[in-house]
Amino acid sequence: MCHSSGSLLELSYWMPGLLSLSLKRISPFVLGLLLTQPALSDSNSESSEQQTSGPSADTAPQGRLPLRELRNFTEIFERIRSSYVEEVDDKTLLEYAINGMLTSLDPHSVYLQPEAFSDLQESTSGKFGGLGIEVGMEDGLIRVVTPIDDTPAQKAGIKSGDLIVTLDGEAVMGMNLSDAVDRMRGEPGSEITLEIRRANEKELLTFTLERAEIKVASVRTETLSGGIGYVRITQFQEKTGPELNKAINQWTSAPEPLNGLILDLRNNPGGVLDAAVEVTDVFIDDGLIVYTQGRAANSELRFSATEQTSAADIPVVVLINGGSASASEIVAGALQDHQRAVIVGTRSFGKGSVQSVLPITEEKAIKLTTARYFTPNGRSIQAQGIKPDIWVEQSEVTPYERRVYKESDLHGHLKNQDGRPQSDNDNAQAKDQAEDKTISSNELLKQDFQLYEAHTLLRGVTILSPQMAKQKAESKTEPKTTAAQNDQ
Repeated sequence: MCHSSGSLLELSYWMPGLLSLSLKRISPFVLGLLLTQPALSDSNSESSEQQTSGPSADTAPQGRLPLRELRNFTEIFERIRSSYVEEVDDKTLLEYAINGMLTSLDPHSVYLQPEAFSDLQESTSGKFGGLGIEVGMEDGLIRVVTPIDDTPAQKAGIKSGDLIVTLDGEAVMGMNLSDAVDRMRGEPGSEITLEIRRANEKELLTFTLERAEIKVASVRTETLSGGIGYVRITQFQEKTGPELNKAINQWTSAPEPLNGLILDLRNNPGGVLDAAVEVTDVFIDDGLIVYTQGRAANSELRFSATEQTSAADIPVVVLINGGSASASEIVAGALQDHQRAVIVGTRSFGKGSVQSVLPITEEKAIKLTTARYFTPNGRSIQAQGIKPDIWVEQSEVTPYERRVYKESDLHGHLKNQDGRPQSDNDNAQAKDQAEDKTISSNELLKQDFQLYEAHTLLRGVTILSPQMAKQKAESKTEPKTTAAQNDQ
C-alpha cells in the first residue's frame, strides 16, 4: 500500500454502488450475531457442531456466510472485551476488525477513516501537508517508494528504497502504516527526525526535516539543447493531461522546431487513471491504451486513444525507474506496446492493480482492489513492472577534459578548399565548440546520467530524421554554389 506523508496516492476510481450490494447479503440474524455476546453453552456448541459436521462444516456454500467462523469471531470479540489489559470500546474494536479484514487482502486495500479519506481527496488535487514522500510497508519497516520533487524529503536527500527505522526516536517496527504516516504529518514549520537504513551504508542515517505544506506541481518543463523538450510528471492529477497539452502546444508553435521529447516518469508513484489515459493520448492517435479486468461487471473497462493528439510525430523517450508505479507504468507500457517511444532506465515498481474508493458515509470509505490492468498487448505488470528497452543505471556525468591537437593546429597544414575563407572555418569551429560546451555544461544533464543518455539518444534520432537530412542537404548545396560563382 503506497501512502504519502499526508496522502494516499493510488491508481483509483469511484464505485459507490458495489458496497451497498454486498451489504444486502448480510441478514439481520448475522448482524445480530456479530454485535452480541455468544449465547451458546458448551453442550449446545458441541450439539451444533455435530449438526454441521459433513461437507459444509468447514466450507460454507457459496453465497452464505460461514456460521462457525462467525461464532469464532463473536467469541474472540467477547474475550477481548473482557480480558484485554486495557478497556477498549466496542466501536473501536469493530473498526479494528474492518481494517484488519481489508489489510489482510493485499497491501493496497484499506479502511479510510475521515482524515485518511480527506487526504486521498486532497492528493488527487495536488495539495496536502507533510514531508513529501510516498511510503509503503516492508518487513515491518517503512519503505520510501519515492520522494516527491521540491519537497522537504527530496531536498534533504531521502532516496527511493530507503527504510525508515525510527520517527523522532520511536521505532516504527510494530506500527501500522497509517499510524506512521500520521506521525510524519504536522504543522508546517515543525520538525521531525528520521533514522534511515540505506543500502550499502553501514550506519543508520539521520535526517531532521521541517514539515511543509506540499503543493505538487504535476507537470514541469524545460528546453534542453538541440531542440529537445523535457517534461517531468511528478504524479498523475486531474489536470495533468491539459497541462501537458499546453506545454507541447507552446513548443510546437514556437519558431524553433521541437526535435524530440523526454517524458520523465521516474519516481512517479501514479495517481488518477484518467490522467494516465490523457497523457498517453497525447502521443498516439489510434488503438487501445489500457484495459482492466475484475470480478464485478463495472470493473471491466477499456480506454482507447482519440484522433486529437498534439505530439503524434515527435520522437519520444520515456524515463522510468523503480519508483515509477501504477499510472506511470500504464503510460510507459502503452507507449512501448505501440512502439511509440523508447523506454530508458531501470525496471519499474510493478503495481498492476486498480483500487476503487467506495464511500460508506460522507466521511468514511474503503479503498478496495477491484481489478488488474493490462497493457494494449495484454501484459500484466503486477509484481513484474515495465522492463526498459535500454537499461541505464543512474549516475553522475563527469566530463573528461584534455587538450587534443588537430590538423588545423599543425604548422603548414593545407587549407580547406570548400571556397570559404579560413576565418569562416574558424568561426564554424568556434560555434561547434560553443554548442558542445553548452550541452556538457547543462547542469540538469551533468547531474543526471539517465537523462543525459536519453538526450543523447534523441539527438541521434534527430540527426537521422528526414527533416534534419533535408536541412543538412540544403546547407551543403549553398557553399558549392558560392564556389562555382567565384570560379566564374
